[in-house]
This record gives sequence, structure tokens and C-alpha cells, in this order.
Amino acid sequence: MSWGTELWDQFDNLEKHTQWGIDFVEKYNKFVKERSEIEFNYAKQIRNLSKKYLPKKNSREEEESKYSSCRAFITTLNELNDYAGQHEIIAENLTSQIITELSKYTQELKSERKSHFHDGRKAQQQIENSWKQLEACKRRFERDCKEADRAQQYFEKMDADINVTKLDVEKARQQAQMRHQMAADSKNEYSSYLQKFNQEQNEHYHTIIPNIFQRIQEMEERRIQRVGEAMKTFAEVDRQILPIVGKCLDGMTTSAESIEPQSDSKQVVESYKSGFEPPGDVEFEDYGQAMKRTVSETSLTNTRGDSKPEKPGKSKNKLWPFIKKNKGSGPEDFSHLPPEQRRKKLQAKIDDINKDIQKEMDQRDALTKMKEVYIKNPQMGDPSSVDPRLTEIAINIDKLQAEAQKFEGWLAEVEGRMPVKSEPPRRQSGLYDTQNSTPPPPAPPINNNCAQDRESSPDGSYSEEQNTETQSKAPPEPEFDDENEFDEILPSIGTCKALYPFEGQNEGTIALVEGEVLYVIEEDKGDGWTRVRRNEEEEGYVPTSYVEVFLDANAKDS
Repeated sequence: MSWGTELWDQFDNLEKHTQWGIDFVEKYNKFVKERSEIEFNYAKQIRNLSKKYLPKKNSREEEESKYSSCRAFITTLNELNDYAGQHEIIAENLTSQIITELSKYTQELKSERKSHFHDGRKAQQQIENSWKQLEACKRRFERDCKEADRAQQYFEKMDADINVTKLDVEKARQQAQMRHQMAADSKNEYSSYLQKFNQEQNEHYHTIIPNIFQRIQEMEERRIQRVGEAMKTFAEVDRQILPIVGKCLDGMTTSAESIEPQSDSKQVVESYKSGFEPPGDVEFEDYGQAMKRTVSETSLTNTRGDSKPEKPGKSKNKLWPFIKKNKGSGPEDFSHLPPEQRRKKLQAKIDDINKDIQKEMDQRDALTKMKEVYIKNPQMGDPSSVDPRLTEIAINIDKLQAEAQKFEGWLAEVEGRMPVKSEPPRRQSGLYDTQNSTPPPPAPPINNNCAQDRESSPDGSYSEEQNTETQSKAPPEPEFDDENEFDEILPSIGTCKALYPFEGQNEGTIALVEGEVLYVIEEDKGDGWTRVRRNEEEEGYVPTSYVEVFLDANAKDS
């Protein structure tokens, strides 16, 4: 079926239809462009979402990545980021394979269509001009025939009139002959041009116009095929990324299946285990017997459960009166952490230092080999040029080894002080009855660096339970918060007798000898320590549970 034969008289409608076809291509191209923008914006939003929930460096979320569920979530976010990348590929492929190509093709289509219809209008104009010339020849032939008839009639009239001279008759006859000759010429011209027009018209409607319409038909069919290919590409662009999208989704599924609740529970233990032993049983306190130890009404041991805790930061009776507040990440030896956590931190620090030492040693070995090569082949380089770097590396190794020894010493100290699992000690009361005159001495004080109280210490570090509830754990060892703490000589408010020996090795404490009597200059304020004086030059803090206090409100200055 050909447009040239079937639609030979539908030139204007074909012009409208082909224009509609071009508009349709532009409409479809606009549709693909909007789809590409949607894919690009979607990919951008997905990337932003993934970036928003990915943990920042040195953040708590990064620390939580040790849990399998957090690692699975991070993997999901990374896969989602790759998933967004696939949608960006869709947008890019739609732009390069469809939008750009269709835009270029549309311009070519417009140019081709314009050329075809220009040829059609030109052929139509030519046949119309031929028709006009044929009409002119026809009218001229008609006019000449009429003029010849009138000239013949005039000649016959003049020839029949006896009053007309022969000269006039001859003129009329010649005029009639001339008119007949002109009519005959016009007839021949008209006949000739009619034959020519018929040939042109036949060629126009059976050759020229069919050829032009055939090219227009082919152009239109190519346009339709091109749009179909674009629609197929539109689907294939999506189909091409499906395997990668499937891999992204498989990665998300695999990460979800990798979650191990038991492993996460174990990580909680590893993260928060303090290394302290739980307290033992509380002994029975027989209040029916006479008290061996006189306790101040304001002593912490006498106010267990009665005193109301004061808000942190507003009470002068600080739980750790000599601890300097750590700012930043804590002391270098991690003494602000519980024993188990401190051990892990120290071990990790030692491992990092050993890695640095190994790197330096590898560099030293490489430079040593280079120096040997230079010695054997002086033309390759000066052996002495390597010496400064070797010296620097040796210094670095010495520093790192010294630092490693320092941390190993702290680690050995922590491992030596960590309790060994055994039968839990009994929790003893701060009061003794007369029948239990020789109670077992309480356990030595645990280093306060590993036993700060989370609730009372402003920096939120861990602590063991205070001595107000038990004698099996001595109060934390103090560190001076104020260097001028002992500059002022305070009056004594009573005396005390040492029940057990106390070494007093930490700064701010004083050693005790069993049975020794000392002056009390500041009673226990709730932190498990009592301030005492031996003489004018020797005073400090002792565990309240190690002494028996006798307060005397009328005592004079020592």
C-alpha cells in the first residue's frame, strides 16, 4: 500500500500528519527527559539518605559498629548507596541513548520533511502553471475562432452588397482568410499544449507525486520505527541494571542474615565488663550488744539509707575529694576506666605501638639495604645520604619502645590487681559487736583510678560500691584535687584507734600501725575516708573502716 497512489490527493492532510508525527517524537522525548530527572533526583535523595545515617568518624555510631546489627545496617547503607548509583546510570543512559539521539533525529526529521514537501509544492506549482497555460491556449483558440467567424460573416455580407466596391470585398475576404489562419494556428497550438499538459499531468500524478509521497511515507515509517526503538531502549536501560540492583538487594539480605544476637550480647559484655567482683553477703548486726566502736552521728556508716544524696556538683562532700577532673579523653594510662576496660585499652595501645615499631624497623631494613647497594655501587648514590634518616628511625624506635614498656608496665599492674574468681567475700557492716572483737581485716583498698563512681563522679566514670555498705572493699585511694589541701592546720575533733595496719602508699594518705592512736581532724563525709593527724607535720586520710573513731567536741587544737 503506497501513499502515492492511495493518497494522491491528500497532500495537505499528509503535511498535517507528518507535523503531528514530529510533535509526537518531541513529546516522547520530553517524557523521557522528565523520567531521567526523576531518576536523578531519586538517586540523589537515596544517596543523601544513606550519607545521613552512615556513622561519622570518631562518633559513637562508629564505636557501635562492633555489633553485628550495626555492621549489617552500615552494609545496607553502602548497598543502598550503590543502588542509588544504578539509578544515576539509568538517568545517564536515558539522556545519552534516547534524549540526545531523539533530539538530533528530530532536527533531521524536520529538515527531511521540509525538503519533501518543498518538492511536492514545486511539482504542484508546475502542474498548476501548465494548467494555466493550457487554459490560456484554449481561450486564445476560442477567441480566434470567434474572430474568424465574424470576419467570414463580414466578408459574405460585403460580397452580397452590390454597392460595395471590389476593393472592399477583397479586403474583407483577405481579413476572413487571415482570421481563419489565426484560428487554425491557435487550434494547433492548443492541441499541442493539451497533449503536453496531459503528459505532464500523467507524470505528475503517477510518477512525481507518488515518488514524493513514497519518500514521505518512508520518512514517517522510519520515525515510527525510531520511536519504537527508543521505547525499547527505555525498557532495556532499566533491564540492564537489574542484575546489579539484584546484587545490591542480595547484599542487603546477606548483611541482614549475618546479624548474630549472641555475638552482640557478647560484645556488650566485652564493652562494659568492669572486672570487679560482686560484693559478698551482709553480716548480721547485733544491736542488742554494746558497740565496740563509737560512731559519729554524721558518719557515713551510721547514715546508710538515711541520708539523701545531694545533687552532683552542688555538695562539698564529694565522693572523690582528691580526684582531679579529667578533661578530654582521660589520662594516658586509662586509669579512669574499670580494670577490664583499662586492660583492653592498654593492650590495644601496646598493639598499635608494636605496629609502629614494626613499620619503623621495616623502613630501617630497607634503608640499610639501600646503603649497602650504594656502598657496592657508588655511582647509584651516596651511602652517607641515608645516615640521617637511619638515625631518625633509630630515635623513633627507641621512643616507641620506651612508650611500649611504659604501657606494658601499666598493663602488668592492672593484670596483677585484677581479682581472681573465687568464693565471693562476705559483705560486712561498718559496726562490730563485742563478741566479734577480732574481725578479719578488710581487703586492701582498690586503686581508685579503676573505681570511680559513675553517678557521683562528674566525668561519668565507673566505680565500685562504697565502703558505707561493705568493709570487704576499701574506699578509693585519693588523689589531691587541691595542692594546698594541707597548708592550713585544722583543729582535732577527736581521736581514733587503728584497728588494722594500712600502708598509705597513695598521695594524700597516711600509713597506720595496728593499735596506733591518732587525732581526727575531719570525720568521714560520706566518701569512706577520715582525715587524721599524727603530728604537726604528718597528716592525711585513712579508710574509715580501718579505725575506731572517738569524737570529742571539747578537744583542743593538737
